[in-house]
Amino acid sequence: MHTPHVILGTGAIGRAIMHELLAQGEAVRMVNRSGHMVECPTAVAVVAADLYDPAAVQRVCADARVVYHTAQPAYHAWVTQFPALQTAILTGLTGSTAKLVLAENLYMYGDTHGAPMSEDTPHHAHTRKGRVRSTISQQAFAAHHAGAVRVTSARGSDYFGPWGLGAALGERAFIPLIQGKKANLLGNVHIPHTQTYIPDFGRAMVILGTDDRADGHAWHVPNDQPAISQHEIMVRAARILNQPLRYSAIGTTMLRIAGLFSPAIRETVEMMYEFEQPFIVNAERFEQTFGMQATPIDDALATTIAWYQTHIQRTTHA
Repeated sequence: MHTPHVILGTGAIGRAIMHELLAQGEAVRMVNRSGHMVECPTAVAVVAADLYDPAAVQRVCADARVVYHTAQPAYHAWVTQFPALQTAILTGLTGSTAKLVLAENLYMYGDTHGAPMSEDTPHHAHTRKGRVRSTISQQAFAAHHAGAVRVTSARGSDYFGPWGLGAALGERAFIPLIQGKKANLLGNVHIPHTQTYIPDFGRAMVILGTDDRADGHAWHVPNDQPAISQHEIMVRAARILNQPLRYSAIGTTMLRIAGLFSPAIRETVEMMYEFEQPFIVNAERFEQTFGMQATPIDDALATTIAWYQTHIQRTTHA
């Protein structure tokens, strides 16, 4: 059997990586806390491990060629738990021959006041979660440059697609739209906001995992261009469904009130700067180096809507 690709975390991005690797005929092992995963292909092994334990990380990754780190704490626990998780994974892989590919977001850049973000954008995080993202990213690349672990990372924007339930363009947007109700959006819906399609995120991470040119660098996942607004995305989604568009958008003040009753929503408040001005990602470096282009937005939306239509009972707990 081929030396496997090991995916830490079985959420939306982990699943996208899995499907990309399976399409390429690769052996895949998925790792999460329970050792169980719904809708798991029979060819994929799912094993349980406490990823906060370096010895457990070492055990499940012992024969890995590439390790994809997509695991994360609950959103409201990022500040207290993410550093420990990242440290354990780096420690567990130190001295191995495996390459570590990190799934990252853009929080470390902070507020760019609408200016497009590239991999050269300085880390000026002003939020708690942004500072954590910056710290753990720098920690990982320091380990790479010290020769402890081979590291690269894929940085995606707010994402949408299959299994992306909790995203800003997730179940709160697509399920009501499919049901003919009001989609629920965030912030100013009329400004451009780069959205990363989850299967593109997975494809990009596999490319980085198998190309030595990626090593030691962070890369922005390609997104369909130009960036369009949430409103335009919902217009296109409604067109695919052949029904009228209805939506409402929640602003910062109402989000603060809702956050009184939900830790996850409370943690969203400090990130609202992303939804109050243009939020645009430049991924030309990835496109030019590896030749990958993002899935066209209409194709991505059609696939996303079809996925929600087949999973709507499960996601609404019907």
